[in-house]
Amino acid sequence: MKILKSRHLTYILIGLGLATLPFLNQMGFIRSSTVSIFGFIVFYAIAALGLNVLLGYSGLVSLGTAGFMGLGAYLSTHLTLEMGLSFWVALPIVILIPTLLGFVVGLVSLRLEGMYLAIATLAISEVIRQIFIEIWGFSNIRPNHPDIFVTFLDRDGTYWLLVIFLVVLMILTDNFIHSPVGRALLTMRVSEAAAQAMGINLFKYKLMAFAIATAYATLAGSLYAHFIRAVDPSPWSLLLSLQILAVIVIGGFRTIVGPIIGSIIVFGVPPLILNDLPIIGNIAGMPFIFNGILIILVILFYPRGLIYLGHDLKKLFKKKEVSSK
Repeated sequence: MKILKSRHLTYILIGLGLATLPFLNQMGFIRSSTVSIFGFIVFYAIAALGLNVLLGYSGLVSLGTAGFMGLGAYLSTHLTLEMGLSFWVALPIVILIPTLLGFVVGLVSLRLEGMYLAIATLAISEVIRQIFIEIWGFSNIRPNHPDIFVTFLDRDGTYWLLVIFLVVLMILTDNFIHSPVGRALLTMRVSEAAAQAMGINLFKYKLMAFAIATAYATLAGSLYAHFIRAVDPSPWSLLLSLQILAVIVIGGFRTIVGPIIGSIIVFGVPPLILNDLPIIGNIAGMPFIFNGILIILVILFYPRGLIYLGHDLKKLFKKKEVSSK
């Protein structure tokens, strides 16, 4: 059996492509801000990848992603700055504590469905955010970059670390989804009654789905804090949770690469393209207008996500080649 499947090779090639950006910046082909923007794209893609496991593969709705990202950011900052722990020592703690909270949310999900579950997760997220405000206020805390052998990484080194995390999580998520557990989640998503009839333990798999989504979100939050070196409660709102949800809708449900495509469009296109356009770039809130219009268009014409656009274009070109012969 091959160690690396063709899908895994695709993920590695995506990672290598993202990793070239700091070199392009050093050679003067792209701006330094472009590397920072792609850093945002990467850790939001990680959070969206976890949400895709929860929503896309198991059919459970959550609007609490931003709250758990904030929890990861604040925990990591507290453990590394105030307690003096290494980033690598703090990281397992940062993931474990919110994941346990994710188990509690999973317990709630056994009694709630649809919009009621979404509202419950939103409430939990807002409670977490208010705790941040009460304890730390809106002061801008500045954590360090991650450390490697007592030496702190610079921005480019931290960016490469983000890319490594993304590639590893893509491979792990792919293996998970194609395992018996992943197939059980898909069955549960289609019909809980059918899943129960097949002997699938809904309690077990819902808890597992929430735990994975929570772990990915807190990891993304921790990476966020140590990449941009700034933490305050402002970003961890309902708006960010909705944007991450938009990432999945635009990129593609039940896909591994879809969250990256969606993250590039939602978090990359506005600062890289829209803000530089004449007139349009000066309109306040234009990114949100763009995302809203794009979501409507995707739902109308590509309900499975833009990841399938390339596949359809290939089919179109093949038809043209056949007709021309």
